[in-house]
Amino acid sequence: MKIVDRILTIVITATLTSSVWIVAGGSLIENANSSSQIKVTRPAAAAPSPTPSETAGAEPLDTPAAESTVTVQPNQLLIPVQNIRPSDLSDTYSDSRDGGSRLHEALDIMAPKGTSVLSATPGVIERLFQSDAGGKTIYVRSVDGETIYYYAHLDDYAQGLKEGQRVRRGQRIGTVGSSGNASEDAPHLHFAILQTTKDAEWWEPATAINPFPLLSNR
Repeated sequence: MKIVDRILTIVITATLTSSVWIVAGGSLIENANSSSQIKVTRPAAAAPSPTPSETAGAEPLDTPAAESTVTVQPNQLLIPVQNIRPSDLSDTYSDSRDGGSRLHEALDIMAPKGTSVLSATPGVIERLFQSDAGGKTIYVRSVDGETIYYYAHLDDYAQGLKEGQRVRRGQRIGTVGSSGNASEDAPHLHFAILQTTKDAEWWEPATAINPFPLLSNR
C-alpha cells in the first residue's frame, strides 16, 4: 500500500504543477499581446527607420516613387555620345553665333553621322520637336523636374521613342546627325543643360549652364 500511496502522490503533484504552468503561461501570452506590452515583447516593431548613412549605396527600385527621390549630381552625367571620352571634348559654350549676336550656350560633341546618342541622365522625354535651327531635337526633363537636357541636330530618333517616356541614364535615344542648320560636313550633337522650374513648360526661357566642366572633369 505504501508504494501505491507514493505513486498516487507523484501523479497528483505532477497534475497540479502542470495545471499551474498552463494557467500562468496563458496569462503571459495574453498580456504580451496587449498594447502596453508590445514595446517590451516586440522591440523590432518600434525600431526607428534606417538613417541615410546606413542605406547609402543602395540601388533604388525602378518605380516612379523611388526615382523621384533620386538627385543626379553633376559628376554623374554621362557623355551623351557613344565612344566619346572626356579628352575628346572641346568647350564651345561661350562661342559666338549669328555673327556675334548671341552665345552658343551649349556643347558641340563631334562624332560620325549615325553614332548613338545616349541619355546623359535618367528622366522623362518632355518633347520631340523639329525646328529650322535645331533640326530633330529631344527635350529630356530630369526626375526632379528642375533641369532640361536638350539634344539637337539628330539624324534620327531611337525606334519607339515617344513623349512622356521615362528613360534611364545611358539609354540610346537617337543618332548623331546634321539636321537643322548644322553643316553636313561636321555632324555633331548639340547638347545643352537648362535650369528651370517644375511648373515651367519645355519651351519657356531657362538658365543655361555649361556642360563642358561637368562632362570633362576639367
